[in-house]
Amino acid sequence: MGDIWTWIISFLILIALVGLIVYQLICLADLEFDYINPYDSATRINFVVLPEFVLQGALCLFYLVTGHWFMALLCVPYLYYNFHLYSRRQHLIDVTEIFNLLDWEKKKRLFKLAYMILTLFLTIFWLIYSTLDDFED
Repeated sequence: MGDIWTWIISFLILIALVGLIVYQLICLADLEFDYINPYDSATRINFVVLPEFVLQGALCLFYLVTGHWFMALLCVPYLYYNFHLYSRRQHLIDVTEIFNLLDWEKKKRLFKLAYMILTLFLTIFWLIYSTLDDFED
C-alpha cells in the first residue's frame, strides 16, 4: 500500500510541475500576442522559475529516497540542466532580451513540458500497476 502512496505523491508533484511550465508558456504566448508587456511577463515567469527547480529537485530526491531508481535516473538529466542554468545565472528571463529570445524560451519550455508529460505517463502507469498488484495480493 505504501508504493501506491508514493506514486500518488509523485503524481501530484508532477501535476504541479506541469502547471508551472504551462503557466510560463501562457505568459510567453501573451507576450508574443502583445497582451502583456515585457516587464510583467518576465516578472511572472521569474517568480515561478525557482519553485519549479525546487519541486523538480524534490521529486528526484523523493524517487531516490523511495527506491525508485529508474524514475530517479530519468529525472537526473532535467535536474542537471536546471542546475546548469542556475549555476550560470541563466535561469531568469531578462526583460531587455525577452523579445530576442522569445522563440528559444518557448522551445525550451515546450521541451520541459514534453519531458514532464513523459514522466507523468510513466508515473500513471506505475500507479495503476501498483494498484492492480495490491489487489492481487
